[in-house]
Amino acid sequence: MHADGIVRCLVVGNLIVVTNLEELVLSPAERARGVDAGSVMFSMDWAGEDYPGQLAGFLAGRVRALGAEPADVDTSVVDRAAGTDPTLRRGDVPVRQLDHLSGVLADIRCTLMVWENGTDTYEVLVALTGGRELTGLMHQGFPVRAWGSEPEVALVSLDCPDCSQMLVWELSADQTLAEVHCDCGAALFDATGRPLSHVTLHE
Repeated sequence: MHADGIVRCLVVGNLIVVTNLEELVLSPAERARGVDAGSVMFSMDWAGEDYPGQLAGFLAGRVRALGAEPADVDTSVVDRAAGTDPTLRRGDVPVRQLDHLSGVLADIRCTLMVWENGTDTYEVLVALTGGRELTGLMHQGFPVRAWGSEPEVALVSLDCPDCSQMLVWELSADQTLAEVHCDCGAALFDATGRPLSHVTLHE
């Protein structure tokens, strides 16, 4: 935010290129108070909410904070459909909820975003984007992207089979982990960048 109180960002075609996440996910009052983007993030386990309506309630609150009207920010239609789906597996409902809510938010010119920090938890934010796509967003060194969009970088993470240290790499499309070793010396990837047979990547 600039001294005149106006948030400026680079718009290229239909893309918003912003490096300051706070400019999109915080209200002017929150920015003035120095609120951190991490404090307006919702964490949901990969298996789902702690209680029904928790995710929708959070998103509706963030939409209101950003000055938009949160009409129909609700997952009851998804929950009802899931209740009658015999093919449903553990972990499917959160994905369906996020898919549904992403569309609802897009209709009110907001974007549902996820912080990709290498864990199996969904870290969710709401950005006021006016319908434009986002690119170039980071938080604490990890990328933030619109839900459903292709990642600009791939995150690869694992626990070293020898020393149990958690290792995380952020790779662009032209990078591999060919012949990478852990700091403890354990070999993790072969010459083509594939994990060795004793190495298990985090999903």
